[in-house]
Amino acid sequence: MTWLITGGAGYIGAHVVRAMTRAGERAVVYDDLSTGDAARVPDGIPLVVGSTLDGDRLARVLAEHEVTGVVHLAAKKQVGESVDQPLRYYRENVEGLRVLLEAVTAADVSAFVFSSSAAVYGMPDVDLVTEETPCMPMSPYGETKLVGEWLVRATGRATGLSTASLRYFNVAGAASPELADTGVFNLVPMVFEKLTENAAPRIFGDDYPTPDGTCIRDYIHVVDLAEAHVATARALQSSPGLDLTLNIGRGEGVSVREMIDTIAAVTGHHHVPTVTPRRPGDPARVVASADRIATELGWKARHDVHDMIASAWQGWLRHHPQAARD
Repeated sequence: MTWLITGGAGYIGAHVVRAMTRAGERAVVYDDLSTGDAARVPDGIPLVVGSTLDGDRLARVLAEHEVTGVVHLAAKKQVGESVDQPLRYYRENVEGLRVLLEAVTAADVSAFVFSSSAAVYGMPDVDLVTEETPCMPMSPYGETKLVGEWLVRATGRATGLSTASLRYFNVAGAASPELADTGVFNLVPMVFEKLTENAAPRIFGDDYPTPDGTCIRDYIHVVDLAEAHVATARALQSSPGLDLTLNIGRGEGVSVREMIDTIAAVTGHHHVPTVTPRRPGDPARVVASADRIATELGWKARHDVHDMIASAWQGWLRHHPQAARD
């Protein structure tokens, strides 16, 4: 099959492109490069610069490259920004998806993988979040992902398109330094940034009802996440009309303090963290149940937190060599 990978020049998208091509699939990248980097696209992989709001361009790309499947990762994804700019997030994430699905169904594409998020769950009060846990998103970003799932599922049911929505938990790590996450929006790069400044990392609240008082999250290596896309794509290929909703996580919780301690051990930068007040809306614990994807697709994460941090640190040093220890 030939897969159009929207957002394929981004951090996660570039890993998906490599995993798909190594698995023998053909790939075409479609990215507006607003946050993506063309240098992440491997030689020999076509890159089309465009917006998912541009239906005419999408139709041409799908026809010219004889696309048979789509992995849709292109989206705006900053939770705080979505609160300030809800109309922009609904336009880019929901209307962009609608336009893409319209082009996909007109082109008789057979499979569609949607990049969703654990943000659809909001603040679940459970030890393990299953796919049946009620979805109560707390930000416009999370809302757009949940609406996106509804739209993808409804389209599949109406047209026979095989669909999957993958709910990512906390993604970290890199397959190689040049593919590292260069944004500073998640815990690991936020701590790296502080260490590079020779400053103490911050902990937002240490009075949660958890063993060490800090929030607990489920971290997934981006390489494992990319392999989950390959497994999903192959399932959609072999089962027309399939409709999947899957958590992508390790099923193991790690606290913020434990992550910072591991980062210190990996990097050699040791600073006592500064504790600041809680951020509004941060749940105490969000950890995935990964049982369904193991049962449905035989997929299981292979990398641990140390692997994630070590690979992410090598990528950080590529862009911030001043962070290296003397």
